[in-house]
Amino acid sequence: MLSGVMLLWFVLTAVSVLFVAVDSLKTPESPVLKWGFILLTAYTGPVGAFLYVLGCREPLPGLHEQYTATLWRQVLGSTMHCVAGDGLGILAGAIVGGVIHLSRPAEIGLEYLLGFGFGWTIFQALFMRASSGGSFYKALKNTFIPELVSMNYLMAAMVVVTTIGMSMVPESSNPLSMEFWFIMSMALLVGFIAAYPINWWLVSNHLKHGMMTVRPNPPGDTETGEQEHAASSHSTHATSGGDHDAGNHEDKVSSGAVVFMVVVSFIVFGTGVSFALMYGA
Repeated sequence: MLSGVMLLWFVLTAVSVLFVAVDSLKTPESPVLKWGFILLTAYTGPVGAFLYVLGCREPLPGLHEQYTATLWRQVLGSTMHCVAGDGLGILAGAIVGGVIHLSRPAEIGLEYLLGFGFGWTIFQALFMRASSGGSFYKALKNTFIPELVSMNYLMAAMVVVTTIGMSMVPESSNPLSMEFWFIMSMALLVGFIAAYPINWWLVSNHLKHGMMTVRPNPPGDTETGEQEHAASSHSTHATSGGDHDAGNHEDKVSSGAVVFMVVVSFIVFGTGVSFALMYGA
């Protein structure tokens, strides 16, 4: 029974990834976020494709800016960006941990380090450095806290799901098995849901970006014109849905509130890890 469900899930995932990859070519979204939706769909199958259609796909020509300006869609883009980047590192850690048979605490630590490291330095800071005036160092500084907080909620949910799932399904700790990938897919889906509320807070307080609109140059425009258009769309969305453009986000929320949310995120993460380590002990 479970084998049939998993086979159907993977078939639907393959079809969904193909659809998003092809359809996103005509969506006037940032290339980074397009790839993010492709990755999210690879993780979460038809759910990811549904979220792409509902949250990012342009309904009619010229309406992408207005369509994605809604706060919940901005938060969807923010959460997707987190899960897409962090998910690659987490999966890499889970594969390594499964292959060399790491202990559960060591595997969780490796997944966290790789997930946060890749999500923060590559998917957030490097790929989105234009939001910080093109400075990679400034982008690292601006994205550290938002990425940390979001990652803690994502991982807290994932370790609970993987711990329960892998204890119930034989062979699921083997990265070469279909069961392993199905459980990791479910864990990333639940992790996405768990990270959405904190991303709402981050976007609402201009600590994270949401969706963007990037359109090609009209004929005769220069490359600079295209960059200015993209930046202009980015700023518009920052006003309506939240963004962390350079030098403008720091006065949106108090330092005390940020510290409080960081502490809460670590409590949530610690609770998830504690459950994972005590489950079945």
